[in-house]
Amino acid sequence: MRTVTEERGVIIGLEVHTQLSTASKLFCGCSTDYREDEPNTHVCPVCLGLPGSLPVINRRAVEYALKVAKALNCRVAEECEFARKNYFYPDLPKGFQITMYDRPIGTQGYVDIEGEDGEKRIGITRIHLEEDPGRLVHAGEGDRPKYTLVDYNRSGIPLLEIVTDPDLRSPKEARRFLNALRTTLEYLGVFEGDREGALRVDANISIEGQNRVEIKNISSYKGVEKALTFEITRQRGMMRRGLGIERETRHFMEARGITTSSRSKEVEHDYRYFPEPDLRPLRVRSWLDRIQLPEMPAARRERFMVQYGVSLTHARTLTGELRLAEFYEKVAHVDALLAATWVADTLLGELNYRDQSITALPPERFEALLRMLKSGAITDRGAVEILRRMLDAAARHEPIETPERIMKSLDLGRDNATDLMAMAAEVVSSNASAVSDYRSGKREALNFLVGQMMKRTRGKADPRELRRVLESILTSG
Repeated sequence: MRTVTEERGVIIGLEVHTQLSTASKLFCGCSTDYREDEPNTHVCPVCLGLPGSLPVINRRAVEYALKVAKALNCRVAEECEFARKNYFYPDLPKGFQITMYDRPIGTQGYVDIEGEDGEKRIGITRIHLEEDPGRLVHAGEGDRPKYTLVDYNRSGIPLLEIVTDPDLRSPKEARRFLNALRTTLEYLGVFEGDREGALRVDANISIEGQNRVEIKNISSYKGVEKALTFEITRQRGMMRRGLGIERETRHFMEARGITTSSRSKEVEHDYRYFPEPDLRPLRVRSWLDRIQLPEMPAARRERFMVQYGVSLTHARTLTGELRLAEFYEKVAHVDALLAATWVADTLLGELNYRDQSITALPPERFEALLRMLKSGAITDRGAVEILRRMLDAAARHEPIETPERIMKSLDLGRDNATDLMAMAAEVVSSNASAVSDYRSGKREALNFLVGQMMKRTRGKADPRELRRVLESILTSG
């Protein structure tokens, strides 16, 4: 029987910080491509906050923010304004962060996801631009580093913060929302998910009737689900013991899968927000008419079902990532339904198992594999083995052989129908007891006969085809 504590609902809201894929920083001309460079080499007086330096807004970052606002169905403000968020931390060289406060770019948007009980609309409270702080590098092991270094290469990187309404009711819904949001950002071309810190999440969570807790330092989708699941368990446990939930900020320790107390939760007036005096307000709503959105995930999903005749389930999977959708369209001309099944089910499963992305396999190699399947040159079992060999080569950074060459080297070609019939007839004649059992109604005897044929074909044949051939002989005899 569920306790009163367990029946109380969970309330979750997310603050998602997305790094925009501009070439330069938000308020200066420093390059954002610092991944292979030494610390503190992509800096200037502006992003270091040196006295006398003045910020200049990056037009492309504003255009990207408007593009996202339009895609997320937001109401774009007639006038938006930057503000100073004052707090002191080593990675914040100016002693304040330039962000947007009471006049953001967009408000009142929404994203549709698959909720626990069907489609669900998650409200977007606001989206706004802000600069990224620097990066702290803690030296040493454990929770108490010997010392901390600061790298300001990331200081001033343009971030788009997307804040949801408290509409999420479970860790699973939170993860689905993030998946949908990431897909939208990729389709818009404003976001590169492979960049360090490209998407970071702060989660606000409470049990109905209790104080809200903020969880910081979540950097992955699985991390969001783990952090929220742990925090729900922690809060319910405290409530069962009669303890109150303190309003605080907690830190997610991803390696241990737990949250730890960081500090008491600040409120807005603690940051002493005031308008940024060095930047004028932006009047950019008129830019919306010039912003053209590409084909978005929902539209492409509908097109896949109409143009290629794929199922809703396959269409959702295939359009869930831009690169996956593009890969599918490069191979769909061989056989749209066959390609949908093999890309969405088999290929994606093998990639996930190896933690590889769709870019690991050249589409022309997969196209050749589909042609062999369509022509009947190989069985499904043989095709899976060839696919695994190609992906294993990619993981080792070795040249990927053609499916035809792999098939010949492993002797995976399909036996012809005449050979299979002759083999089946021989297996039936040499296993009279199993045949008698089958004809007396013991259907499991057929599995034994299929196994005998699999031994003779050295596992190359398709078990379903062997079953069909054997049944045709057994029923005709």
